[in-house]
Amino acid sequence: MTRVPAVLMSRLREFITDRMALWFPEERADELERKICSAAQELGFEDVQTCIEWLLSSPLTGNQIATVAGYLTIGETYFFREEKTFEILEEQVLPELIRSRRRQNQQLRIWSAGCCTGEEPYSVAILINRLIPDIDNWNITILATDINAEFLQKASQGVYKNWSFRGRPPGFKDTYFRAAEHGRFQILPRIKRLVTFGFLNLADDSYPSPLNNTNAMDIVLCRNVLMYFAPEKVEEVVERFFLSLMDGGLLVVGLCEAGGGLGPRFGRAVFRGVPLFRKDGEGIRTRATLPPFRPAIEHRPFKHAREPEASFPGSPASVSKAKAEAASPEKSRKARARAKPEEKETTEAGRTPFEEALSLYEQGRYLPAKDVLSKAISDGNSRVKAMALLARVEANLGNLSQAVTWCDKTIAGDKLDSGIRYLRAAILQEKGEFDEAIRALRSALYLDSDFVLAHFALGNISRRLGKHREARKHFQNALSLLQDYPQEDIVPHSDGMTAGRLLEIVASTEEMEAAV
Repeated sequence: MTRVPAVLMSRLREFITDRMALWFPEERADELERKICSAAQELGFEDVQTCIEWLLSSPLTGNQIATVAGYLTIGETYFFREEKTFEILEEQVLPELIRSRRRQNQQLRIWSAGCCTGEEPYSVAILINRLIPDIDNWNITILATDINAEFLQKASQGVYKNWSFRGRPPGFKDTYFRAAEHGRFQILPRIKRLVTFGFLNLADDSYPSPLNNTNAMDIVLCRNVLMYFAPEKVEEVVERFFLSLMDGGLLVVGLCEAGGGLGPRFGRAVFRGVPLFRKDGEGIRTRATLPPFRPAIEHRPFKHAREPEASFPGSPASVSKAKAEAASPEKSRKARARAKPEEKETTEAGRTPFEEALSLYEQGRYLPAKDVLSKAISDGNSRVKAMALLARVEANLGNLSQAVTWCDKTIAGDKLDSGIRYLRAAILQEKGEFDEAIRALRSALYLDSDFVLAHFALGNISRRLGKHREARKHFQNALSLLQDYPQEDIVPHSDGMTAGRLLEIVASTEEMEAAV
């Protein structure tokens, strides 16, 4: 094997850390070179150095990033891997959670981040199926995400070889699987329907967000994933998991990843040798919190977007606008001159209540943000924006009914905002109210027929309901719209996703759907 120059390998390591969060220190340079050689062959390069130079200089698609990432990590797992962790979940964590929710909202929200080929989320689904005899009366969300489209396609099919069942007791396959072709086994529909698969790059994509269903989680499992990440990326990802969890929620990592703890934001508890990390209230704030992930690309409206483009609170457009206004003395002076007497004092002292609430929201401090928004709502100038932000705050706190109520009030204040209708649909989908979610998305499309995210969301709901022909139609509508969009532009109301990234996700989701 021809040696790659050390300078080029150093640049490659930096690139991999930045785009995929993966960490290859200098002492693992030989391992990285071997793996990138294998990736180069799949990408169509005979020479590994040419492949590396292409990686460093080209605007790569998410699928190309995923291909490289697939070679740099071990995409191999099995059912109930690290069995002690699942024993704790089955015997202590889940029963306690189920008791607390029974006869109240009767919902559970669990996220398998880095789900690989699906064995982990299906293992969780099997546990929940065992523990909740009246499961049809519950709203269960098991979200499973990965960067690798090939893994997700296999996971969505739910078909496994015997190797995935190693260590399982006799009768396990007969209870939860049925025989498939070529000596394989397919998971039963009653288990499969509990899990929703989606594309997410933990290093690049935006979370938490109601729009990709990564908010208000009871449990986040990210096991044997963080061990591949650079230390600074681990810190960023863990911070976002903290924001994705409800107060009291648990982060579960691999046994080999928990030795040093996960920083001061999480409380650490050990159950029979299994460490779990709990989000306790607002967390211990001994260091500055990270803002929500924002891509470096500036927002430019799509050519199909209606003008003026609605700026949803918390979107890149609205945050950039607020920062620009704050940085301009002339604009600030004019704003104070227009302000009502009761608002003027607050503005001159610093930020308006809405700006303060938005800052708290960006830090993940949802309860203080909620308190401040009660003041912002009384301000006529920011009332509608404050109600829209409060809908997001309630959604991130897991108060889904209240979130829908604030969406409705926002719509009453601005009947032409398609974005708030889309957010309302996302929350209704979380509640399991699919018919209402579909109506909300159709109303958003009535206002803006080119609202690509609404088409994609309708496809995902149809897919979840088993309406595969309808799902493909909606995905094709989304793809058709995205073909004409500048690939580097931010999709409105997407929490910072580019059109190119969304195009890859929709295309891969359609491929998954076609394989079902």
